[in-house]
Order: sequence, then C-alpha cells, then structure tokens
Amino acid sequence: MASSNVLQKLRQLEDQATLQDKSTEYQNILALIKESAQTSDTSTSLISFIDSVLGESLGIVAARPLLGSAVEVIRSLTNVNDKIEVGTHALRVIEPRVVSFDEQDAAIRELLADAYTASDDFKAAAIVLQGIQLESSQRRLSDDYKVGIWIRICRLFLEEDDPTSAESFLNRAKNFRHKVEDEELILQFRLSEARILDARRRFLDASLVYHNFSFSILLEEEERTRALSSAIVCAVLAPAGPNRSRALAKLYKDERSQQVEEFGILEKMFLDRLISSSEVARFADNLAPHQLAQTADGSTVLAKAVVEHNLLSVSRLYNNVGVNELGGLLGLDANTAEEHAARMLEQGRIAGRIDQIEGIISFEGREASGQRTNDGNNRQSSNLSLRKWDLRVQGVAEEVERVASMINIQFPVLASSPNSS
Repeated sequence: MASSNVLQKLRQLEDQATLQDKSTEYQNILALIKESAQTSDTSTSLISFIDSVLGESLGIVAARPLLGSAVEVIRSLTNVNDKIEVGTHALRVIEPRVVSFDEQDAAIRELLADAYTASDDFKAAAIVLQGIQLESSQRRLSDDYKVGIWIRICRLFLEEDDPTSAESFLNRAKNFRHKVEDEELILQFRLSEARILDARRRFLDASLVYHNFSFSILLEEEERTRALSSAIVCAVLAPAGPNRSRALAKLYKDERSQQVEEFGILEKMFLDRLISSSEVARFADNLAPHQLAQTADGSTVLAKAVVEHNLLSVSRLYNNVGVNELGGLLGLDANTAEEHAARMLEQGRIAGRIDQIEGIISFEGREASGQRTNDGNNRQSSNLSLRKWDLRVQGVAEEVERVASMINIQFPVLASSPNSS
C-alpha cells in the first residue's frame, strides 16, 4: 500500500485547482518518495504518483518532465520486481496517450528491458523493446539509436534461441549499417550476424565472420580469444571440401590458435588425419545445443562433419579402398559409408569414382574442384603427378616455415645467432 503521507499530499494537490506551481509540489512529493526508495511501499507510492501526474489535473506539457523524473526514480530501484511492477503499470497508463509521451514511454521500456534481462526473461525484454516508437513525429532519433534498439532486440532473441526473429531485426539494422558511426555498435552487429549464421548452421560463413571479429582492437583479449575459438568450432562443423580446407588453413596458420582448447582437432583436420570417437566426444562437451542438433538422417551436425572429414582424409591416404574397409575406417556400415562417399563425389568435394560391382572406391590424388558433377566422376588431368609433387613440396615448405617460427619464439637467442644460418 502507498504511504499515507504521499497519498494525502497527492490528493490535496489534485484538489487545489488554482495552485499555480503544481509542478514544484509534485517534485517535492517525488523527492519524498525517493528518500524512502527502498521501503516496502515505494512501488505503490510511485504508481500513485504516476496516476496523479497523468490524471486530468495537469496538462501534457507539465506532465512530461514530471514523468521523466519519475522514470529516474524507477531506474534507481534495486528490487527488480518493483521495477517491473511500476514500469508495467506506467506503460499501461501511458498507452492511450503514447504519442504525447513517446520519449518517456521509450525510457520506461528500456529500463523494463534491463529488469527483464536481469531476471533472464529475454523474450519479455525483446517484446517490450519492440513497442518503442522509432518513427516519432515528436522527436528526432539518430540512426545509431535505431540500430542500437534493433541490435539489442536481435541479441535478446538469440539468447532465447530464436534465430528467425533475431534475423528479422538484424535485417532492419542492415539497411542502416552504412550510416552507423559507433564502432561498438558495428561490432555488436557483426557478432549478432555471426551468431545467426551459426544458429542457421551456415558454419563456414559464421567461421569467417567470427575470425574477422577476433582481430578487433576494440575487444578485450578474452573476447578475441572466445571469437577465435568460435571460428574454429564453426570451421570444424562445416561440410568437408575445398572451401572448408581453405578456412582451416587460415585458422591453423593463425599463431593465436595454438592457445585455444580446440587447436588439437583443428590440427588434425588441417593435416588430414583421422579423428577418433573419443576425440569427438571431448570436443562435443563444449558445443552449444544447436550445434549438437540432429540432422534429417538422424545424425548430429558434429558426427556428420567428422565422417565427411575422415572420408576426405581417407581419400588423401589411399588411392582406392573397399567399401567394407571404408565403413570400418569411418565407424559405419558399408552401405552408409558408400552413401556418404557418393554424395561427396557428386557434390565435387572429393575426386574419384565408385565401382559398385567390385565394391571399390578409387580416389584421384588431386584437390577436388568443389563443383557439382553430373556423373560423380572428376576426370584425371594429364599433369596429375606434377601437381601432386607441387602440393607435397608446398606442404614441406609450410612445415619448415612453421618449425622455424616456433624456434624463433621459444629460442630467440639461438635464432639470432650468426651461426644459426
């Protein structure tokens, strides 16, 4: 119940229609409420104050600054439930005349969103922010403010695992991105974009955005490392093929990658080594729920990515392999292994052919084109041996360069010695 002293003062003020300085008296009452801001009847006193200010005893011009002052008092409340109670009531009272109080309405919605976020009710926070009038005739809003609201709604929906709703607000912000000057806001946009791509299972695109994001000097070192880790995770989950190989190479050559937990599986994938089920299980422990979701064939995104990687590794290790033997290497039955191989051949992600009569899969020792083929076969080039030799020389050179860099880092004195050459 509201304080009896506050209620009495409000009633007296409402009845004194001839009082010329009502605004000052209302400010005095609000100060009285603020002095007892943490008592049990603060929320009801504020509700009574708002009802009185928005009643018929004051005009709109006088009510606006008083309501703005009340908003600051609401913001100072430490009890989240009190904030939600008073803020929700204020919005309900303002609603019939929201055009006249759109600035105060926006301020209340933003503090309500803060309160809901503190209570982990991200959906309610997103919904209340959607009510802000961004095309107002009463005030001029900057493009940065509009984009900031849309990005905030987008991030709240992402916390609720609702990428569809999040993407709709990201698309609104995208139309104004070229007008935004706030660097931090641009970073939030890029991070939201990466998270949506991740949630949509467009892992290769998400990996690229995360990796670029990890170089931002505006971020703390911990945040940059987390972005790099997310880039590696998405690259690992991406479909095997030439595009992913290029992404893995870029991440592997990033010296910072050696500091993250996911470097082990990154190294194995980059070097085309087979990955065991125990390594997959350890990697899966740190994945988000959507990254462990089942695909149409009943397997998880991670399991499918590892099978395709191991199949790609087999194509690099062997010239040909039996279907039954391939199933043993992949941990699958022969028919499922053949289906995976046929799909990757048809999509141009590995080069080779399948002899179903003999039950043999023959691999062509060259980089797949990544282009879909009609018959599942990629023609052998005349200079295949030369290209294989070039690739091996390139691999040796990259390893030598990597070892030299590690020596330079760990033994700088030895590296700088005149006799080191």
